[in-house]
Amino acid sequence: MFKLRFSLLACAALYSVACSKKSESSTEGGGAAASPTASAPPAAAPPPAPADPATRAKEMFKTQCVVCHGESGKGDGIGAASLDPKPRDYTDKTWQASTDDARIKKVILEGGAANGLNAAMPPYAAQLDEPVADELVKLIRAFGS
Repeated sequence: MFKLRFSLLACAALYSVACSKKSESSTEGGGAAASPTASAPPAAAPPPAPADPATRAKEMFKTQCVVCHGESGKGDGIGAASLDPKPRDYTDKTWQASTDDARIKKVILEGGAANGLNAAMPPYAAQLDEPVADELVKLIRAFGS
């Protein structure tokens, strides 16, 4: 998500520089000035500011995690039917008591295969920054409350 926003911002900046150089070159060196009725293309709107980590974590859960873990965190998402073993049930109090936050975060970032779990759990390190991963841990913990 960050890389996409950064790319869009970079493209907008390059477009802005290219447009300003084009208009400068048309008025320099004896060239005819642009007509007063011609208007420059509107400036690209800046990309929206990244949401706070908690909001981004909620979006991530809704778009990625819900598929297997379900909206209620019970491991009953639409993708769970084809998985063996089934996705983790975050409402399981025994599991919640048996694991720590660092382990949950490690699985989120590195994926299941790297942690001796189901390889269907993908790694998200390339898509998440630390604060969002920490907020995802908090979301997962909230299912056990």
